[in-house]
Amino acid sequence: MKKMVAFVVMAILLVLAQSLQVAAQDAEKPEKSDKDAKAAEAKPAPEPPAPKEESSVTDHTIKMGGQTIAYKATASTTLIKDDKGEPTASIFSIAYTRSDVKDMSQRPISFVYNGGPGSSSIWLHMGAFGPRRVLTTDAGPTPPPPFKLVDNVDCLLDKTDLVFVDPVGTGFSKAVGKAKDKDFWGIDQDIKSLAQFIATYVGRNGRWNSPKFLIGESYGTFRSVALGDYLQSRNGMYFNGIVLISSVLDLGTISFPPGNDMPYIFYLPSYAATAAYHKMLKEQPADRNAFLVEARQFAVTEYAGALMKGADLSAADKADIARKISHFTGLSEDYLIKADLRVNLPQFMVELQRSRKLSTGRLDARFSGPSPDLLAEYADYDPQSTAVDGAFNAAFNNYVREDLKFGKDLTYTTLSRDANRAWDWKRTGEGPNYGFPGSPNVEQDLVEALVTNPHLHIEVENGLYDLATPFLATEYTMKHLELPENLQKNVKLQYYDAGHMMYLHEEDLAKLKANIASFLDNATKQ
Repeated sequence: MKKMVAFVVMAILLVLAQSLQVAAQDAEKPEKSDKDAKAAEAKPAPEPPAPKEESSVTDHTIKMGGQTIAYKATASTTLIKDDKGEPTASIFSIAYTRSDVKDMSQRPISFVYNGGPGSSSIWLHMGAFGPRRVLTTDAGPTPPPPFKLVDNVDCLLDKTDLVFVDPVGTGFSKAVGKAKDKDFWGIDQDIKSLAQFIATYVGRNGRWNSPKFLIGESYGTFRSVALGDYLQSRNGMYFNGIVLISSVLDLGTISFPPGNDMPYIFYLPSYAATAAYHKMLKEQPADRNAFLVEARQFAVTEYAGALMKGADLSAADKADIARKISHFTGLSEDYLIKADLRVNLPQFMVELQRSRKLSTGRLDARFSGPSPDLLAEYADYDPQSTAVDGAFNAAFNNYVREDLKFGKDLTYTTLSRDANRAWDWKRTGEGPNYGFPGSPNVEQDLVEALVTNPHLHIEVENGLYDLATPFLATEYTMKHLELPENLQKNVKLQYYDAGHMMYLHEEDLAKLKANIASFLDNATKQ
């Protein structure tokens, strides 16, 4: 019995000893495992595939002005690189080039883009200058799909080759490698990337000696003058002309910060044009153009003088000015008194047609839309944008994939709100810095571009019903560049009976084409 007990005890002790040995070995495993994990982490992650350029070339024809034009459409991506030669972005563009041109050095080429910032080039492409355009309803919502795409007889291809460019973060353009889209979202960053794209395109395609133009809309005008100056001064690439469609070079002229009365002055004639169009005036003008001359005069004299007085303006004088503003804008005198004679744009958009339960368009004040909140102080959407966005998006997305054979599985970013919100408005200019930073402004870029290249010509296209970039603000800007008289003559202003995207109005699309065609001819032959 004692032997049996001793045997059991020894067996238990043996099992216990083995268990302790296993536990000790297990205790060592985490340390070994940690080492293995660290070793694995130390190994470099597999490199992503190197970014590459892609291209699709298709052949087409279009009938314009009694002639049939054969052209190539090249939808492609172009890599731009940093100082070390590493790709940082892939920029998407669509180029239209005539197929029957033997000497490309005699053929003008235009680089075209929209603004935002954060907008693709879809609007000028599919609405104004591309060989195909989408039909939309004038001054009203376009019916739902299927949308109609037609040959654009007002295309500029009879006068110039066209390269529609999408900045990084828009269209199919994106950052690559170690870069992020936001690295390109800023005034100077945007200019540098597009300058590199244009220089690359011109070099690859043998267009250094071609007459060259920049055509931009909205923020694209802000971009154009800085980009033109950059390419002329940095790359020695001179331009024949720059077309500014719905222009803004000083963003302070279209902002409403406290204490700055200038925007209220600049907007008043545009408010007047809008009120007259919608028949919101007590006395409708018999002659709209004469009425706008009076509105301009009142804005820069009596109205400006009253605002300058600020708190010193008497109650009687305030009532008198309110009555006159009401005459021009259709807003009630009571509302104007409560607004201290200062009605900003979102307030005007919702107030003008409140009695009709309508909001007024921003990009094109001829458009109206339902006002969901009749007590709202500010408009919360733009009826012009909602009226045409669907048509432009559907038409382009179908066209680029079916006709141009590009981007089948890609997502096209028409407007990047992320880019718009994250935009870096600071500049790293090399000139002297007088005082504190003010509103973003590229007027000096335009002056420098004209001084550097006295043969550079500028054409400015203005929509009378444009509430995004009002025409009086543009007139003020262009008349205060402090240019020598011989260079001031290089700047020409044109006007249209529509809004920011004047090409949405059929008659003005034809007029826009005629004006720019004449501008291209004159700037090429000079």
